[in-house]
Amino acid sequence: MLNVKQLNIIKEKMDDQTLIAVTKYVDEDAIRALANQGVFNVGENRVKVFLEKYNSIDDTRIIWHFIGHLQSKKVKKMIQDIDYLHSLDRMSLVKEVQKHREKPLSCFIEVNISGEDSKYGLSEEKVFDFYHKVKEYDKINVIGLMGMAKHTDDNNLIRKNFQILCDLKEQIEDSDDIKLKLSMGMSNDYQIAIDMGASYLRIGSLLFKEED
Repeated sequence: MLNVKQLNIIKEKMDDQTLIAVTKYVDEDAIRALANQGVFNVGENRVKVFLEKYNSIDDTRIIWHFIGHLQSKKVKKMIQDIDYLHSLDRMSLVKEVQKHREKPLSCFIEVNISGEDSKYGLSEEKVFDFYHKVKEYDKINVIGLMGMAKHTDDNNLIRKNFQILCDLKEQIEDSDDIKLKLSMGMSNDYQIAIDMGASYLRIGSLLFKEED
């Protein structure tokens, strides 16, 4: 269940970031508890579970973020129901969103900033060209970049990973008349993400651990 004490600690540390509560392992009651605490941004990473929760929660205040890898074949099932997509990472997905979405969707380009084979996302070298290709699609509104740092206790390495995202943001902004946001920072590294200019934090396990 929701750890209100931990939620308040996170809120106190935030500047002007938006907290996305990642509800992967909790049920609809936890989402309702979040809403009661004024947290309306909710992140899901599996299509089936997202649809179950979306269809059972009748609360128009909830803002739905899809933060997981999205298979192209599943786009049609859910693309009308989300408010943000954090995992735009290939042209085949771009084309499916364009095909099935009725109104422009706010999207983050996912970047593999840790360089791990187990992680999805574009390599650093491909992001700039990908961004400019995606601009041609009117149902996709790129508002920022998303990345996951390596899960490690080495804070310097985490900073180096996040710096890649910051540098790419600056590079794209310099090439275009746009201000991008950064979706970075999770339960184990959100303070570093805040320090480095994150716009959206994606926090799950920390919010739902047992009260001390």
